[in-house]
Amino acid sequence: MIRCALLLLPLCLMLTGAAGAHEMRPAYLEISERAADQYSVLWKVPAAGDKRLGLYVRMPDACKTSAAPVGTIVDGAYYERWTLTCAGGLAGHEISIDGLRTTLTDVLVRVGFSDGTTQVSRLTPQSPVVLVTGRPSMMDVARTYFLLGVEHILTGLDHLLFVLALMLLIREPWTLVKTITAFTVAHSITLAGATLGLMSLPQKPVEAVIALSIAFVARELLIMKPGERRLSQAYPWLVAFSFGLLHGFGFAGALKEIGLPQIDVPLALLTFNLGVEAGQLLFVASLLFAFKALAVLFKNPLEQARPAAAYAIGVVATFWLVTRVADFWS
Repeated sequence: MIRCALLLLPLCLMLTGAAGAHEMRPAYLEISERAADQYSVLWKVPAAGDKRLGLYVRMPDACKTSAAPVGTIVDGAYYERWTLTCAGGLAGHEISIDGLRTTLTDVLVRVGFSDGTTQVSRLTPQSPVVLVTGRPSMMDVARTYFLLGVEHILTGLDHLLFVLALMLLIREPWTLVKTITAFTVAHSITLAGATLGLMSLPQKPVEAVIALSIAFVARELLIMKPGERRLSQAYPWLVAFSFGLLHGFGFAGALKEIGLPQIDVPLALLTFNLGVEAGQLLFVASLLFAFKALAVLFKNPLEQARPAAAYAIGVVATFWLVTRVADFWS
């Protein structure tokens, strides 16, 4: 028990220190075609206080600024807006981000054309340049949104911590399958509904309740007793489905910030959701492998680790809950 607690302590400290990671969005560049060769630009960069991340947009040489950029810092992000005139248009030209190679963040680039087509790309420190191609192929849309979905779930520490708590709560493999499936179905429903504008909830309260859902499962881990069948143990799929609906609104908030192509909305939504599921399955498989490995080193490792894990998860979730509720008034 003590050894397992010591193993989990660094994880707890790491997650608490990274509590804002889910809210820290990548930098975001949106370019919208307003008329022939005329574009409006929105550049959003993470900021802390009055200091912004040192990332700068490099447009093609054919583009000239029509109006001086106007910059402001709002809610932990630096926003800059300006207009461009690009002789011959942007198609066939490259856009790059100066300073990206020396950071750990990504940049989402969304180029919207007057005919309703949209190109969405993800730039990384290893690949800080995007070629504007005009209308992307269906394969390009599918690949981009699938990778965005995988990245979102694997960097969404609160969603992963909820899945981890569920896996520690459940003992039977078949029950685990049903529970993960219920969570998947639930957040797929609200992800699609919220993204398509069929339902909505305020984002800040949703994020706070997501943290509360993690704290709830952590509490269930602490008070569970051998031979006792609480609701969360008898019907964990019901708990997963209920809270999964809220987690879906969290996924939808991220997808709304990225934006959807006007023409390929169903494809982008489907592949983003498939990416989320692929990332979730990868996380579950990694945990199952880790549990098997621990079984070689410890006798009944999960039984020993559950109390310590419950405290670690509960501390992190409570910290998230407090900071997110406090953010209501920021």
